[in-house]
Amino acid sequence: MEINTYTKRFSSPLYLESGRILEPYEIAYETYGTPNADKSNVILICHALSGSHHVAGTYEGERKPGWWDGLIGDGKAIDTTKFYVISTNVIGSCFGSTGPMSPNYPSEAPYRLKFPVVTIKDMVRAQMQLLSHLGIYHLKAIVGGSMGGMQALQFAVDYPNLADHVISLASTYATRPWTIAFNKVAMEAIRRDPRFMDGNYEKDAFKEEGLDGLAIGRIAGHISYLSPESMDAKFGRNYVSNDGLFELFGRYEVERYMEYNTSNFSKYFDPLSYLYIIKAINTFNLSRGYDSLYEAILRIKANVHLISFSSDYLFFPGEMEHIARMMERNGQRYTYTEIDSNYGHDAFLVELEKFDFLIKKNLEED
Repeated sequence: MEINTYTKRFSSPLYLESGRILEPYEIAYETYGTPNADKSNVILICHALSGSHHVAGTYEGERKPGWWDGLIGDGKAIDTTKFYVISTNVIGSCFGSTGPMSPNYPSEAPYRLKFPVVTIKDMVRAQMQLLSHLGIYHLKAIVGGSMGGMQALQFAVDYPNLADHVISLASTYATRPWTIAFNKVAMEAIRRDPRFMDGNYEKDAFKEEGLDGLAIGRIAGHISYLSPESMDAKFGRNYVSNDGLFELFGRYEVERYMEYNTSNFSKYFDPLSYLYIIKAINTFNLSRGYDSLYEAILRIKANVHLISFSSDYLFFPGEMEHIARMMERNGQRYTYTEIDSNYGHDAFLVELEKFDFLIKKNLEED
């Protein structure tokens, strides 16, 4: 499977929900597979908080594949011998699209905290501009999990005629206080770190040592992505062999795991981008801009496929089921599946074998 990576610069303004304007802006994206003559085989992939446009395949000279590589590729559930797959990096992120550390045109200085707050609706609108640039006005499907699932649903509501299928995994119709509270830990940990310097740090300042505040905030996020059962299975009550049980800072294996993973994360993910993206997640509400959630859902014309996970404690299965019940009452086309899983929210990234066949089946429908 060939990976093609691009960055498209737009000089036309992007009008944001806040009333502010982003101009100019760039979107990084990758493509896999080949479009057919009428471009009827195009699938758009939307990423979650820490994801990027690198969704599948492996770059030359690297070993780590794209974040959904088990799902997307030649002969896989989203088969790149049949479909032309496009994956974008959302605005506000730090992997190539315009974000808070991008130059604040016409200056070369980064936006930093002058970057406007962006919403899921804004991310979707920017991707619509990219699709228009590519001459793509209709999609076979839009697929995403977590924040990517939010984008998929927002597309379905705001652009009802865009896609035949919308597949949303481990997501919600509006972010609830439980999730906002987890995000608050990350926000405060970053803001209160002296090295954050109120956002006035230099670009790549944390590439070597990371930012402690982001690492601590990521621990809170990581806990919300897992489940008690998955932690029991993965770590049990195992203690780090060379740490003393009665040393104050001696660690259980779960503690060492959190330290290692979150420390590495804070070296490559920009803390300002993290703040802006969790703000977008917090403000997500499908009903905003419409009279009610019912009115928003009623706009959907695509065949919507909702997949939740029984042990998801970030976006609970009942939130996806609520959308399904509304669509059922409206007589709209939908499927809803709750996957039995002990893995937690991150099951949509890990336990692919539990749902990849569902996605393949959805995409085979007319």
